Amino acid sequence: MMIQNKRIFASILLVLISFVCAAQGPPPPPPGIPPPPGFPIDGGILMGVCVALFYGAKKLLANK
Repeated sequence: MMIQNKRIFASILLVLISFVCAAQGPPPPPPGIPPPPGFPIDGGILMGVCVALFYGAKKLLANK
C-alpha cells in the first residue's frame, strides 16, 4: 500500500509541474538592432557653442 501511495504522489507532482511549465508562456522577443557603429554622439556641438557664445555676447551687450 505504501508503494502505491508514493506512485500516486509522484504522478500528481508530475502533472502539477507540467502545468506550471506550460503556464509560463512564450519567450520574449529578441532585443532590437543596435545603432550603426559610426553614429555621432556629439553631432551639432559646434552649432550649440556658437549659439551659446552669441547669446552670451548679446546678454553682455544688452546690460551695458
